[in-house]
Amino acid sequence: MTDLFVYGTLRHIPLLEIVLGRSAAQIDMVACDLPDHAAMAALEGPFPLISPRVGHSQSGLVLNNLSSLDLERLNFYEGGFDYSLRRETVSNGQVVDVYFPPKNGVSPDGLWGLQAWEDTWAAMSVIAAREVMSFFGERSAADIVRMFPMIRSRAAANLNALSSKHGNTTLKGEVEVVKKTREYTEFFALDAFELKHERFDGTKTSTLQRAVFVGTDAAIVLPFDAKRDRVLLVEQMRMGPLGRGDPNLWQLEPIAGRVDAGETPQACAIREAEEEAGLKINHLEQVCEAYPSPGCSTEFFYQYIGLVDLPDDIIGISGLETENEDIRTHLLSFEALMELVQGQQAATVPLVTMAYWLAFHRDRLRGLT
Repeated sequence: MTDLFVYGTLRHIPLLEIVLGRSAAQIDMVACDLPDHAAMAALEGPFPLISPRVGHSQSGLVLNNLSSLDLERLNFYEGGFDYSLRRETVSNGQVVDVYFPPKNGVSPDGLWGLQAWEDTWAAMSVIAAREVMSFFGERSAADIVRMFPMIRSRAAANLNALSSKHGNTTLKGEVEVVKKTREYTEFFALDAFELKHERFDGTKTSTLQRAVFVGTDAAIVLPFDAKRDRVLLVEQMRMGPLGRGDPNLWQLEPIAGRVDAGETPQACAIREAEEEAGLKINHLEQVCEAYPSPGCSTEFFYQYIGLVDLPDDIIGISGLETENEDIRTHLLSFEALMELVQGQQAATVPLVTMAYWLAFHRDRLRGLT
Protein backbone atom coordinates (compact mmCIF):
# COMPACT_ATOMS: atom_id res chain seq x y z
CA MET A 1 0.00 0.00 0.00
CA THR A 2 1.18 3.54 -0.86
CA ASP A 3 0.36 7.00 0.50
CA LEU A 4 0.34 9.78 -2.09
CA PHE A 5 0.18 13.56 -1.72
CA VAL A 6 -1.75 15.36 -4.49
CA TYR A 7 -1.42 19.13 -4.78
CA GLY A 8 -3.02 20.02 -8.12
CA THR A 9 -5.94 19.04 -10.33
CA LEU A 10 -6.47 15.70 -8.55
CA ARG A 11 -7.70 17.70 -5.56
CA HIS A 12 -10.82 18.24 -7.67
CA ILE A 13 -12.85 15.33 -6.33
CA PRO A 14 -14.90 14.51 -9.49
CA LEU A 15 -11.61 14.21 -11.40
CA LEU A 16 -9.99 12.09 -8.68
CA GLU A 17 -12.99 9.73 -8.69
CA ILE A 18 -12.66 9.18 -12.45
CA VAL A 19 -8.92 8.54 -12.29
CA LEU A 20 -9.17 6.06 -9.40
CA GLY A 21 -12.40 4.54 -10.70
CA ARG A 22 -14.39 4.77 -7.46
CA SER A 23 -16.38 7.25 -5.39
CA ALA A 24 -14.87 9.69 -2.89
CA ALA A 25 -16.52 7.74 -0.05
CA GLN A 26 -14.30 4.78 -0.96
CA ILE A 27 -11.07 6.81 -0.95
CA ASP A 28 -9.10 7.14 2.29
CA MET A 29 -7.90 10.75 2.11
CA VAL A 30 -6.98 13.54 4.48
CA ALA A 31 -6.18 17.23 3.96
CA CYS A 32 -2.52 18.04 4.56
CA ASP A 33 0.27 20.50 3.60
CA LEU A 34 3.67 20.01 1.99
CA PRO A 35 6.11 22.42 3.72
CA ASP A 36 8.57 24.50 1.71
CA HIS A 37 6.87 23.73 -1.61
CA ALA A 38 4.37 25.48 -3.89
CA ALA A 39 2.15 24.47 -6.76
CA MET A 40 3.23 26.53 -9.77
CA ALA A 41 1.34 27.11 -12.99
CA ALA A 42 2.97 25.51 -16.02
CA LEU A 43 3.81 27.77 -18.92
CA GLU A 44 3.00 24.91 -21.30
CA GLY A 45 -0.63 24.44 -20.28
CA PRO A 46 -3.39 24.73 -17.64
CA PHE A 47 -1.83 22.32 -15.16
CA PRO A 48 0.40 22.67 -12.09
CA LEU A 49 3.81 21.42 -11.07
CA ILE A 50 5.28 21.25 -7.59
CA SER A 51 8.41 23.25 -6.90
CA PRO A 52 10.57 23.85 -3.81
CA ARG A 53 9.72 27.23 -2.24
CA VAL A 54 11.17 27.98 1.20
CA GLY A 55 8.62 29.38 3.63
CA HIS A 56 5.62 28.38 1.52
CA SER A 57 3.33 25.50 2.52
CA GLN A 58 1.33 23.84 -0.25
CA SER A 59 -2.10 22.51 0.68
CA GLY A 60 -3.30 19.21 -0.76
CA LEU A 61 -4.67 15.77 -0.01
CA VAL A 62 -2.92 12.64 1.19
CA LEU A 63 -4.44 9.56 -0.42
CA ASN A 64 -3.82 6.72 2.00
CA ASN A 65 -3.40 3.02 1.36
CA LEU A 66 -3.44 3.13 -2.42
CA SER A 67 -3.34 -0.28 -4.07
CA SER A 68 -1.11 -1.30 -6.94
CA LEU A 69 -4.11 -0.89 -9.25
CA ASP A 70 -4.63 2.64 -7.92
CA LEU A 71 -1.02 3.49 -8.70
CA GLU A 72 -1.31 1.98 -12.16
CA ARG A 73 -4.32 4.17 -12.88
CA LEU A 74 -2.60 7.26 -11.48
CA ASN A 75 0.59 6.58 -13.41
CA PHE A 76 -1.45 6.06 -16.57
CA TYR A 77 -3.12 9.45 -16.09
CA GLU A 78 0.02 11.30 -15.02
CA GLY A 79 2.85 9.12 -16.30
CA GLY A 80 2.59 10.00 -19.98
CA PHE A 81 3.67 13.52 -19.09
CA ASP A 82 6.92 12.22 -17.55
CA TYR A 83 6.01 13.12 -13.97
CA SER A 84 7.87 10.90 -11.51
CA LEU A 85 7.30 10.02 -7.84
CA ARG A 86 9.54 11.35 -5.07
CA ARG A 87 9.35 10.79 -1.32
CA GLU A 88 8.55 13.83 0.87
CA THR A 89 7.36 14.47 4.43
CA VAL A 90 4.04 16.32 4.82
CA SER A 91 2.78 18.43 7.72
CA ASN A 92 1.27 15.53 9.71
CA GLY A 93 4.61 13.71 9.70
CA GLN A 94 3.73 11.13 7.07
CA VAL A 95 6.32 10.21 4.47
CA VAL A 96 4.44 10.15 1.19
CA ASP A 97 4.98 10.02 -2.57
CA VAL A 98 4.61 13.20 -4.61
CA TYR A 99 4.47 13.63 -8.39
CA PHE A 100 7.31 15.92 -9.51
CA PRO A 101 7.65 17.26 -13.07
CA PRO A 102 10.47 16.36 -15.46
CA LYS A 103 13.57 18.55 -15.35
CA ASN A 104 13.03 19.67 -18.94
CA GLY A 105 9.91 20.55 -20.91
CA VAL A 106 7.81 22.07 -18.11
CA SER A 107 8.41 25.65 -16.96
CA PRO A 108 6.92 27.34 -13.85
CA ASP A 109 4.92 30.50 -14.49
CA GLY A 110 3.69 31.91 -11.18
CA LEU A 111 1.63 30.37 -8.41
CA TRP A 112 -1.18 27.98 -9.37
CA GLY A 113 -4.58 28.11 -7.68
CA LEU A 114 -7.15 25.32 -7.54
CA GLN A 115 -10.17 27.63 -7.56
CA ALA A 116 -9.07 29.53 -10.65
CA TRP A 117 -8.41 26.24 -12.43
CA GLU A 118 -11.80 24.85 -11.40
CA ASP A 119 -13.59 27.96 -12.65
CA THR A 120 -12.08 27.63 -16.13
CA TRP A 121 -10.92 24.08 -16.73
CA ALA A 122 -12.54 21.61 -14.34
CA ALA A 123 -15.66 20.74 -16.33
CA MET A 124 -13.70 20.13 -19.53
CA SER A 125 -10.98 18.19 -17.68
CA VAL A 126 -13.54 15.83 -16.12
CA ILE A 127 -14.99 15.00 -19.54
CA ALA A 128 -11.50 14.53 -21.00
CA ALA A 129 -10.49 12.31 -18.07
CA ARG A 130 -13.39 9.97 -18.76
CA GLU A 131 -12.08 9.40 -22.27
CA VAL A 132 -8.47 9.11 -21.09
CA MET A 133 -9.30 6.50 -18.46
CA SER A 134 -11.48 4.56 -20.90
CA PHE A 135 -8.19 3.61 -22.58
CA PHE A 136 -6.64 2.26 -19.36
CA GLY A 137 -5.32 -1.21 -20.04
CA GLU A 138 -5.72 -0.78 -23.80
CA ARG A 139 -3.41 2.09 -24.82
CA SER A 140 -0.08 3.32 -23.53
CA ALA A 141 0.45 6.56 -21.62
CA ALA A 142 2.52 7.75 -24.58
CA ASP A 143 -0.49 7.17 -26.85
CA ILE A 144 -2.60 9.35 -24.56
CA VAL A 145 -0.08 12.20 -24.72
CA ARG A 146 -0.22 12.06 -28.52
CA MET A 147 -4.02 11.94 -28.55
CA PHE A 148 -4.55 14.43 -25.74
CA PRO A 149 -5.09 17.63 -27.79
CA MET A 150 -7.96 15.99 -29.67
CA ILE A 151 -9.34 14.44 -26.46
CA ARG A 152 -9.46 17.91 -24.90
CA SER A 153 -11.03 19.43 -28.02
CA ARG A 154 -13.73 16.75 -28.02
CA ALA A 155 -14.37 17.50 -24.35
CA ALA A 156 -14.61 21.22 -25.09
CA ALA A 157 -17.12 20.48 -27.86
CA ASN A 158 -19.25 18.57 -25.33
CA LEU A 159 -19.36 21.68 -23.16
CA ASN A 160 -20.05 24.00 -26.10
CA ALA A 161 -23.03 21.82 -27.03
CA LEU A 162 -24.73 22.78 -23.77
CA SER A 163 -24.96 26.42 -24.92
CA SER A 164 -26.07 25.88 -28.52
CA LYS A 165 -28.60 28.46 -29.73
CA HIS A 166 -30.83 26.19 -31.82
CA GLY A 167 -33.68 23.87 -30.79
CA ASN A 168 -36.50 26.23 -29.79
CA THR A 169 -39.01 24.65 -32.20
CA THR A 170 -38.06 20.97 -32.19
CA LEU A 171 -39.09 17.96 -30.11
CA LYS A 172 -37.36 17.53 -26.75
CA GLY A 173 -37.90 13.78 -26.78
CA GLU A 174 -36.24 11.04 -24.74
CA VAL A 175 -33.36 8.95 -26.08
CA GLU A 176 -32.34 5.80 -24.21
CA VAL A 177 -28.75 4.76 -24.93
CA VAL A 178 -28.71 0.99 -24.43
CA LYS A 179 -25.06 0.57 -25.33
CA LYS A 180 -22.24 2.79 -26.54
CA THR A 181 -18.81 1.61 -27.69
CA ARG A 182 -15.79 3.47 -29.01
CA GLU A 183 -14.92 1.53 -32.16
CA TYR A 184 -11.94 3.65 -33.27
CA THR A 185 -9.83 6.47 -31.90
CA GLU A 186 -6.83 8.24 -33.31
CA PHE A 187 -7.06 11.81 -34.55
CA PHE A 188 -10.84 11.41 -34.87
CA ALA A 189 -13.09 8.76 -33.35
CA LEU A 190 -16.05 6.56 -34.23
CA ASP A 191 -18.74 5.57 -31.74
CA ALA A 192 -21.34 2.81 -32.19
CA PHE A 193 -24.70 3.05 -30.42
CA GLU A 194 -27.61 0.83 -29.60
CA LEU A 195 -30.48 3.14 -28.68
CA LYS A 196 -34.21 3.71 -28.48
CA HIS A 197 -35.80 7.11 -29.06
CA GLU A 198 -39.19 8.69 -28.60
CA ARG A 199 -41.40 9.05 -31.66
CA PHE A 200 -43.57 12.06 -32.48
CA ASP A 201 -46.68 10.07 -31.40
CA GLY A 202 -45.17 9.47 -27.94
CA THR A 203 -44.25 5.82 -28.47
CA LYS A 204 -40.67 4.54 -28.47
CA THR A 205 -38.72 2.83 -31.25
CA SER A 206 -37.29 -0.64 -31.00
CA THR A 207 -33.54 -0.88 -30.35
CA LEU A 208 -31.70 0.76 -33.25
CA GLN A 209 -28.07 0.45 -34.28
CA ARG A 210 -26.40 3.73 -35.20
CA ALA A 211 -22.86 5.09 -35.56
CA VAL A 212 -21.39 8.58 -35.39
CA PHE A 213 -18.13 10.15 -36.52
CA VAL A 214 -16.75 12.04 -33.50
CA GLY A 215 -15.00 15.21 -34.59
CA THR A 216 -14.61 18.55 -32.86
CA ASP A 217 -16.04 22.04 -33.12
CA ALA A 218 -14.53 24.19 -35.86
CA ALA A 219 -14.41 27.91 -36.61
CA ILE A 220 -14.72 28.91 -40.27
CA VAL A 221 -14.06 32.41 -41.56
CA LEU A 222 -14.45 33.88 -45.04
CA PRO A 223 -12.17 36.95 -45.24
CA PHE A 224 -13.93 39.85 -46.99
CA ASP A 225 -12.34 43.16 -47.96
CA ALA A 226 -15.39 45.43 -48.08
CA LYS A 227 -13.46 48.31 -49.62
CA ARG A 228 -11.98 46.27 -52.48
CA ASP A 229 -15.10 44.07 -52.65
CA ARG A 230 -13.24 40.78 -52.70
CA VAL A 231 -12.65 37.63 -50.66
CA LEU A 232 -9.78 35.29 -49.92
CA LEU A 233 -10.09 31.51 -50.30
CA VAL A 234 -7.64 28.78 -49.38
CA GLU A 235 -6.82 25.68 -51.42
CA GLN A 236 -5.49 22.41 -50.02
CA MET A 237 -5.72 18.65 -50.45
CA ARG A 238 -8.68 17.13 -48.60
CA MET A 239 -9.26 13.59 -47.36
CA GLY A 240 -13.03 13.59 -47.92
CA PRO A 241 -12.77 13.67 -51.72
CA LEU A 242 -9.94 11.11 -51.59
CA GLY A 243 -12.00 8.70 -49.53
CA ARG A 244 -15.04 9.21 -51.79
CA GLY A 245 -13.08 8.58 -54.97
CA ASP A 246 -13.38 12.12 -56.27
CA PRO A 247 -10.58 12.97 -58.75
CA ASN A 248 -10.64 16.60 -57.53
CA LEU A 249 -8.71 16.30 -54.28
CA TRP A 250 -7.70 19.95 -53.88
CA GLN A 251 -10.60 22.11 -52.70
CA LEU A 252 -11.33 25.84 -52.46
CA GLU A 253 -12.61 26.72 -49.01
CA PRO A 254 -12.92 29.47 -46.42
CA ILE A 255 -10.26 29.43 -43.69
CA ALA A 256 -11.09 26.86 -41.01
CA GLY A 257 -9.63 25.21 -37.94
CA ARG A 258 -10.34 23.18 -34.83
CA VAL A 259 -11.57 25.08 -31.76
CA ASP A 260 -9.04 24.14 -29.09
CA ALA A 261 -9.94 23.55 -25.45
CA GLY A 262 -10.18 26.85 -23.60
CA GLU A 263 -10.54 28.80 -26.85
CA THR A 264 -13.63 30.63 -28.06
CA PRO A 265 -14.77 30.08 -31.65
CA GLN A 266 -14.10 33.77 -32.36
CA ALA A 267 -10.52 33.50 -31.07
CA CYS A 268 -10.05 30.36 -33.16
CA ALA A 269 -11.25 32.15 -36.31
CA ILE A 270 -8.81 35.01 -35.72
CA ARG A 271 -5.93 32.60 -34.97
CA GLU A 272 -6.57 30.45 -38.03
CA ALA A 273 -6.71 33.49 -40.32
CA GLU A 274 -3.25 34.46 -39.10
CA GLU A 275 -1.85 30.92 -39.34
CA GLU A 276 -3.29 29.97 -42.72
CA ALA A 277 -3.07 33.27 -44.60
CA GLY A 278 -1.20 35.83 -42.48
CA LEU A 279 -4.36 37.92 -42.08
CA LYS A 280 -5.34 40.29 -39.30
CA ILE A 281 -9.12 40.17 -38.86
CA ASN A 282 -10.57 43.57 -38.00
CA HIS A 283 -14.13 42.44 -37.26
CA LEU A 284 -16.14 39.21 -37.28
CA GLU A 285 -19.74 38.91 -38.46
CA GLN A 286 -21.39 35.66 -37.40
CA VAL A 287 -23.08 33.73 -40.20
CA CYS A 288 -24.38 30.70 -38.29
CA GLU A 289 -23.72 27.93 -35.78
CA ALA A 290 -24.61 24.58 -37.35
CA TYR A 291 -24.01 20.87 -37.85
CA PRO A 292 -22.84 20.19 -41.43
CA SER A 293 -24.13 16.60 -41.28
CA PRO A 294 -26.08 15.86 -38.07
CA GLY A 295 -27.17 12.42 -39.26
CA CYS A 296 -23.70 10.93 -38.90
CA SER A 297 -21.22 13.44 -37.42
CA THR A 298 -20.67 15.43 -34.22
CA GLU A 299 -18.78 18.17 -36.10
CA PHE A 300 -20.20 21.62 -35.38
CA PHE A 301 -19.29 24.75 -37.34
CA TYR A 302 -19.11 28.36 -36.12
CA GLN A 303 -19.08 30.37 -39.36
CA TYR A 304 -18.03 34.01 -39.76
CA ILE A 305 -17.37 36.67 -42.34
CA GLY A 306 -14.11 38.37 -41.35
CA LEU A 307 -13.66 41.99 -42.36
CA VAL A 308 -10.04 42.36 -43.40
CA ASP A 309 -7.62 44.21 -45.65
CA LEU A 310 -6.76 42.14 -48.76
CA PRO A 311 -4.05 43.83 -50.86
CA ASP A 312 -2.80 42.21 -54.06
CA ASP A 313 0.35 40.82 -52.46
CA ILE A 314 -1.43 38.92 -49.68
CA ILE A 315 -1.68 35.66 -51.65
CA GLY A 316 0.94 32.90 -51.68
CA ILE A 317 1.76 29.54 -50.10
CA SER A 318 1.30 29.26 -46.34
CA GLY A 319 0.37 26.96 -43.45
CA LEU A 320 2.01 25.60 -40.31
CA GLU A 321 4.87 23.18 -40.92
CA THR A 322 4.20 21.60 -37.53
CA GLU A 323 0.77 20.53 -38.82
CA ASN A 324 2.02 19.59 -42.31
CA GLU A 325 -0.17 22.27 -43.88
CA ASP A 326 0.37 23.18 -47.52
CA ILE A 327 -2.07 25.96 -48.35
CA ARG A 328 -2.41 28.18 -51.41
CA THR A 329 -4.44 31.38 -51.13
CA HIS A 330 -6.61 32.99 -53.82
CA LEU A 331 -8.17 36.43 -54.17
CA LEU A 332 -11.59 36.54 -55.84
CA SER A 333 -13.80 39.49 -56.56
CA PHE A 334 -17.31 39.23 -55.17
CA GLU A 335 -18.62 38.65 -58.68
CA ALA A 336 -16.08 35.85 -59.25
CA LEU A 337 -17.07 34.26 -55.92
CA MET A 338 -20.74 34.18 -56.92
CA GLU A 339 -19.88 32.80 -60.37
CA LEU A 340 -17.90 30.04 -58.62
CA VAL A 341 -20.82 29.18 -56.35
CA GLN A 342 -23.60 29.50 -58.89
CA GLY A 343 -21.57 27.57 -61.47
CA GLN A 344 -21.40 24.53 -59.13
CA GLN A 345 -17.61 24.90 -58.82
CA ALA A 346 -17.69 25.29 -55.02
CA ALA A 347 -17.85 21.84 -53.41
CA THR A 348 -17.76 22.73 -49.70
CA VAL A 349 -21.05 23.62 -48.03
CA PRO A 350 -19.61 26.35 -45.74
CA LEU A 351 -18.28 28.25 -48.77
CA VAL A 352 -21.66 28.09 -50.49
CA THR A 353 -23.67 29.16 -47.46
CA MET A 354 -21.24 31.95 -46.57
CA ALA A 355 -21.22 33.27 -50.13
CA TYR A 356 -25.01 33.58 -50.17
CA TRP A 357 -24.98 35.15 -46.68
CA LEU A 358 -22.42 37.65 -47.93
CA ALA A 359 -24.56 38.41 -50.98
CA PHE A 360 -27.46 39.28 -48.68
CA HIS A 361 -25.38 41.43 -46.27
CA ARG A 362 -22.78 42.80 -48.67
CA ASP A 363 -24.18 46.32 -49.00
CA ARG A 364 -24.41 46.70 -45.22
CA LEU A 365 -20.84 45.48 -44.72
CA ARG A 366 -19.51 47.76 -47.44
CA GLY A 367 -21.22 50.65 -45.63
CA LEU A 368 -19.09 49.95 -42.56
CA THR A 369 -15.88 51.02 -44.33
